[in-house]
Amino acid sequence: MEILYVVIAVVVLIVLASIKQVDEYERGVKFTLGKYSRVLNPGWHLVFPIFQSYRKIDIRTKAVDVPEQDAITKDNVSIRINAVIYYKIFDASKAILEVENFYYAVSQLAQTTMRNAVGEVSLDELLSNREIISKKICEIIDKATDPWGIKVENVELKDVSLPEEMKRVIARVAEAEREKQAVITKAHGEVEASNNLATAAAKLAENPIAVHLRTLETLNDLSSDQSNTVIFALPIDILKAFDTYNKKNSK
Repeated sequence: MEILYVVIAVVVLIVLASIKQVDEYERGVKFTLGKYSRVLNPGWHLVFPIFQSYRKIDIRTKAVDVPEQDAITKDNVSIRINAVIYYKIFDASKAILEVENFYYAVSQLAQTTMRNAVGEVSLDELLSNREIISKKICEIIDKATDPWGIKVENVELKDVSLPEEMKRVIARVAEAEREKQAVITKAHGEVEASNNLATAAAKLAENPIAVHLRTLETLNDLSSDQSNTVIFALPIDILKAFDTYNKKNSK
């Protein structure tokens, strides 16, 4: 009888030790005698020791910080660039059976792909089209990791570090561009002002009274200035009379 109790106690202990819990955000990959059996869904499962084993896989989205990499752009500019990649496992069995260490594999693949993608574009394209390049890197990595049961959701280029010499060159280019825009804006203003003056002169020429009114308005503005300047306004007709008189005398 005592032997029976011992056997029952051993069996109970083995069963209790064989109960494995898989949480909702995990999947278990079960092996029997070293061979793949099935994927364990969330809940309690029996995994008997010695001839059975299992590995848990977290299927939540993971954020991997890709270390800063040295790269050369298409126009031969040396830069340093880093990124972050977001991915999740959609097939736990492939993540275990098809690749030895999917964390390390994804990180290395992201570094290589990032350097290759940067080498295919110029510096200006990299700085202005960062989202397009990130999407291209994401598509390449997602296609490469699909046999591993991994879905790459997004890749974001975090920072692009330029050499100090290149920073100074870009600053000079930006300053020259601003000066160019300032000159163009000033020239457009002068053209517009000259057109307005020509239009105003043409309208004043059509009506001599308007010229006199404008003259009186100018004198009114000058009178408000507290200075010792004395201005004598002479009608144009008087000057024309003097000119006509001088021509007659010269004959």
